[in-house]
Amino acid sequence: MKFISETIQLLKQTTWPTKKERWKNFWSVMEYTAFFAVIIYIFDQIVSHGLLRVLNLF
Repeated sequence: MKFISETIQLLKQTTWPTKKERWKNFWSVMEYTAFFAVIIYIFDQIVSHGLLRVLNLF
């Protein structure tokens, strides 16, 4: 039970972000997610078209 009480004490001492900071962090995560989704999609298209060309040779 010491672990739980120490965890609660630690959470009370934590400085939590403000509402404005939370929204800023949220949109930063969304931007990074969209960016990497586009990069992965482009890479997937390049690989799949290249693989189809190789398979069509045989």
